Amino acid sequence: MTSENPTPEEENEETRVTDKRRIDPETRELRSPAPEDHQAGEELSEEDLSILAEAERDLVAEYRERAARAEAELANFRARVERDRQANRDAIIVEVIRSLLPAVDDLNRAEAHGDLAGTPLEIVAQKIKQSFERYGMAAVGEVGEAFDPAKHEAMVHLPSEDVTSDTVADVIEVGYMLGEKLIRPAKVAVHSPKAD
Repeated sequence: MTSENPTPEEENEETRVTDKRRIDPETRELRSPAPEDHQAGEELSEEDLSILAEAERDLVAEYRERAARAEAELANFRARVERDRQANRDAIIVEVIRSLLPAVDDLNRAEAHGDLAGTPLEIVAQKIKQSFERYGMAAVGEVGEAFDPAKHEAMVHLPSEDVTSDTVADVIEVGYMLGEKLIRPAKVAVHSPKAD
């Protein structure tokens, strides 16, 4: 027991607490043992082993989460690259087809006038049309179909008593779609209902 008036020896003594746990409970890192605290072959306490096991579990969980995140990012990157590659391919196909449309228009006009029948150009025209169809290209604009401003460009409106809604009366220049994408609208004359 300490007296109320401590002796000079008691005044010089400091209370010293030593934490001998090998694993720091706050940082969960392995501490370097002080030479006087560690003896060869000394084993970790149950508490130290528990803290170490929990730290290992946390570390494993963190690395698994990082790996899953990296895998998801890689999958997203691959999908984005493939989507961009397909978009670039489609854009190039559209540009090539657009550049050939004037020649196709000339072949269509020659065919409509009967100038292709029995000539070598008839075979060339068929091959070009088949090539375009392979890419999903389809003509837009037929006489009698309903006028659709998303696919048709009205060059002239003609009033008519025979129609109840805007209808394609004549196709001036055929339009084309590639799948769902409009390459060129059809230039058409439109029959509109006559106003009363």
